[in-house]
Amino acid sequence: MRGNSRETRGSHSPVAALGSAVLHGLSELGRAAQMLAAALRWVLRGRLEIRETVVQINRIGIESVPVVLITGAFSGMVLAYQTARQLADFGGQGFVGGLVGLSIAREAAPVFTAITAAGRVGAGMAAEIGTMAVTEQIDALRVLATDPVRYLVVPRLVAAALALPILTAFANVVGGAGGYAVATAAGISGGAFMSSIQRFLWPYDIVVGLIKAVFFGLIIASVGCYRGLNTTGGADGVGRATTGAVVVAIVLILVFNYFLDMIFF
Repeated sequence: MRGNSRETRGSHSPVAALGSAVLHGLSELGRAAQMLAAALRWVLRGRLEIRETVVQINRIGIESVPVVLITGAFSGMVLAYQTARQLADFGGQGFVGGLVGLSIAREAAPVFTAITAAGRVGAGMAAEIGTMAVTEQIDALRVLATDPVRYLVVPRLVAAALALPILTAFANVVGGAGGYAVATAAGISGGAFMSSIQRFLWPYDIVVGLIKAVFFGLIIASVGCYRGLNTTGGADGVGRATTGAVVVAIVLILVFNYFLDMIFF
């Protein structure tokens, strides 16, 4: 009895809980890596469901344009407003355009676009595939000798990797336009704003921002599909998978953004 009581206390200790969480996380990471490797093998073989990929590009890319335009424009406006206020005290209004353009291209456009897509697209993927899992439609695909990874995961991965950079490019444009509007409203001449952008913003910054968007697209699609494929527990399980997909994707986006910045800048 005394030994059982000690084991029970040990199983509920913080250290045991932390260890269990770490092991569970590593197990999930390994299974997700296996899924991603299987998807990449299908891509390298050229076995791509073109029609489904086009459908996913429409969902991820075209249907996300309005919300990306709104978030991109307001991101640029906020950056310009804060930058103009801070630099006005030091007479540095001539640097506003460059700082705004640089911040949008390197960070704001790729990160905010990815977070927006994670909330809209990643959740949708997890919900759609999760519903298929709990209604045994994925088991039906296997019975029909159709690999769920090839049919469901690969089109979403490819579509996300193609669509996110395009959405980020849109965010760059509207973010710059929003920043220009706010800066000129704050008394900074349009010529000084554009001249500052030309001095500080290089094509390399824009290209790296688009490359980061490719990674973020792969993260969103991988997490959404993995959560969906491993959904259990009916409607409650679909809800948990959807929420988990969004949270995990956003965390991974922020973590990878830090390391990508260290690599490229």
